[in-house]
Amino acid sequence: MEMKSFLETIKLCENLKNSTRHSWTSTGRHESVAEHTWRMTVMAYFMQDEFPEADINKVIQMCIFHDIGEAFTGDIPVFLKNQDHEVTEANCINEWIGSLPEPYHTKMKELYKEAEAQETLEAKLYKAIDKLEVVIQHNEADISTWIELEYTLNLTHGEEQVEFSDYLKALKAEINEESRQKITKETKNKSGIIDK
Repeated sequence: MEMKSFLETIKLCENLKNSTRHSWTSTGRHESVAEHTWRMTVMAYFMQDEFPEADINKVIQMCIFHDIGEAFTGDIPVFLKNQDHEVTEANCINEWIGSLPEPYHTKMKELYKEAEAQETLEAKLYKAIDKLEVVIQHNEADISTWIELEYTLNLTHGEEQVEFSDYLKALKAEINEESRQKITKETKNKSGIIDK
C-alpha cells in the first residue's frame, strides 16, 4: 500500500481507540472499541485448537475489521441501535472500502460480504466471539455499571450465535454462570446478606 493511503488508514483506525463503548473495564473506565476488537482477536487465536478446520487468520481479520464503521459513527449499544444506524454505518464502511487501493479493496469487500452472510464457519465463529466478548467484559465490570435490562440481556446475548458449536454453547453456559453469580452477589448485598 502506498504510504499516504497507509497512513490515512492507520489514522482512521486510531478513532477506534478514542471511541468508547457502553461497556466498562474492571478498573472502572469505559472500554474503547479498539480494546473490544483486540480481545476478540485474542479469543479467536486461542480457540483455533477447538476449530482446526477453520481459517483462524480469516476469523481474526473479521474480528479486527468488524467495527471499523464505528471509526465514523462511534459506538451505539445493541439495545439502542436501529435500522437507520445500521444503514449509516454500512454506507460509511462501503465508502471506506471503495477508497482502498487494490488488492485491499477487493479483499475487504469479500471479507465483509462473507462476515455479513453468516454462512461460513469463519463468519459464524467471529460473530459468536463478538457476542461472547461483550458479556465477558460486562462480567468483569462492576455491576453498578449495568443497566436494568442487562440483568437479563447478558444471559441471552449471543445464545443464537453459539448454537452451531457444542464448545461455544458450553463456553456461553460458563459465562452465564459468572453472570448469575455476579447478580446473586449483588442481590445479597442489596438485601444486607454478607457472603463469608
